Amino acid sequence: MTDGIYLDSLFHPWSGNELRTRADVERALKSLWDPADTYRSAGGARLRFDATAAHFDQAAADLEGFSRLLWGLVPAEVGGADWIDWAPIARGLASGTDPHHAEYWGQPTDRNQRLVELAAIGFALRLVPEKLWAPLEPHERENVVAYLKAGHACRFSENNWKFFRLLIGLGLDSVGADHDRELDQAYIDELETFYFGDGWYSDGDARRADHYIPFAFHFYGLILAVLDGSTYTQPYRERARLAAGDMTRWFADDGAALAFGRSMTYRFAIAGFFGALAFAGEEALPWGQLKGFYLRNLRWWAKQPMASRDGILPVGYAYPNLLMCETYNSPQSPYWALKAFLPLALPQQHPFWSAEEADCPPRDHVAVHRHTGMLIKNPPGDAVALCGGQQTGPQNTWARFGAEKYSKFVYSARYGFSVESDPNRFADAVLDGMLGFSSDGLQFQVRQANEEVLIADDVLYARWRPNDGILVETWLYWHGDFHVRAHRVRTERAVTTKEGGFAIARHDRLAEALESEAGKAVVATPRDLSAIVDLGSSVARIGKAHIAQPNTNLIAAQTLVPQLMAELPPGESTLFAAVLASTDPAAGRSTLTRLPPTPDLPTLEALIRAKGRQVTLMSRSTSA
Repeated sequence: MTDGIYLDSLFHPWSGNELRTRADVERALKSLWDPADTYRSAGGARLRFDATAAHFDQAAADLEGFSRLLWGLVPAEVGGADWIDWAPIARGLASGTDPHHAEYWGQPTDRNQRLVELAAIGFALRLVPEKLWAPLEPHERENVVAYLKAGHACRFSENNWKFFRLLIGLGLDSVGADHDRELDQAYIDELETFYFGDGWYSDGDARRADHYIPFAFHFYGLILAVLDGSTYTQPYRERARLAAGDMTRWFADDGAALAFGRSMTYRFAIAGFFGALAFAGEEALPWGQLKGFYLRNLRWWAKQPMASRDGILPVGYAYPNLLMCETYNSPQSPYWALKAFLPLALPQQHPFWSAEEADCPPRDHVAVHRHTGMLIKNPPGDAVALCGGQQTGPQNTWARFGAEKYSKFVYSARYGFSVESDPNRFADAVLDGMLGFSSDGLQFQVRQANEEVLIADDVLYARWRPNDGILVETWLYWHGDFHVRAHRVRTERAVTTKEGGFAIARHDRLAEALESEAGKAVVATPRDLSAIVDLGSSVARIGKAHIAQPNTNLIAAQTLVPQLMAELPPGESTLFAAVLASTDPAAGRSTLTRLPPTPDLPTLEALIRAKGRQVTLMSRSTSA
């Protein structure tokens, strides 16, 4: 977004920071803290950055602003930072927990947002009690303990929230306040029911495993392993080590992380997984590699216009964007990103910081992730996942744009994913990585839920229904630089279909090429090429070089996407396509001269029958 007219630092809070050393990372934290702290209330308990709202009340949203900054400030203090003024923060803790104070945070109740934020306070009391606890008067300490105990006793949501009770308990222990250990044990046991194996959990009893696994389950588990160390925490270390290799495939060699699932507004919290491994002393990868994955992600973020003009992190991903947000995203929510600063608790002499940063290792093979239902490749500058097994509906529709966040055929670190701005305008639908159906040319349906998802070798199979009158079977697999999609569609009525490739950023010059013809669509800019080519479908498909509605994509505010459109008659049809994206447009055009062969459905069916195994997530409930 820099153009020589405005300073490069506009919207880029880390402009000029090389992000190579521990000192650079601490400076990056300070550059986020400085503008945020100017919004602190007089009593210290509340921070409020904008007038938009989440589904919960304003007091809880203001508490988010107070607590989420602690995820970065506490490690920095432990590591020796000398620039943090803790006096207003300690004053805020006293004010927020005092029922008679104007800035009281409100009573914690079951499944309430306050429970999330109390985890950071428990973490802070455990690590820096001299800053938050020691300055308090006896009656203020009583209020803090009463507030934390009230939260600890509440019922937490049936997902990663169960860790929050344990972190609150950690804080209570650190200040000598007893609490109900049986409640802790109940959640320790229940968290075990979410574990699959091989380092993977689901986020509750649901068909959902996204960035919450590394930046929540493993992040909190490793903190507990270090700060509690009880026997129950030891498996958390082993599981994080097991997950490390898989998680590296979710990152491009330039540091970009796979854009997938909910809560993408937490941005570089995803780097917190590598930082948590370092915090726990777990050399799951050589120290230089861990450091490389961590720092490359921060450097990628330094290039994005991720901040508002005053340096505040707004709701959005690579740029401010309310369209993609969750109902639980208040203006303060993005500061969970500060979980990435956990390794600041480590001294410069720690091998994580002292090791020479290693380049991203070669990753030439397709990674088959059966638990999550993904087939991942890492071409230069990207991490691309074919996706088969995750879903949030129709029984579980709490996530906004759940289909776009979980049920596309493909997700990318470089190209992100798009959400639809209007479900009643099929002509404007982006449908990157999706197949849409419309019977009236206005409203449309896509995959949300699967009836069955199987994986055999490096082929994904899914059976799904966009509505009651259409049944779709989909096979996904890689063929060189292409991924191939094969669909068998049975429909009771005539419908119009549209299928999209990758959405690429368009700049001031619209594009180098917008090409559409029978069976093919290509969009190209000086930086990228995206194409979708028909491979012999049973119906004729027309290409469309689509100019997407603005602000629909998470990474680029303006995008282009190639699409194929067709009319399907009642009965059975087959749709076959090869899809390509390339960071080298010239090389991409050369690749387009070597298309994959037409999919052989009988062979694919035979493979699934003989070797198909259920994607693990499909064993979960659809109602959680």
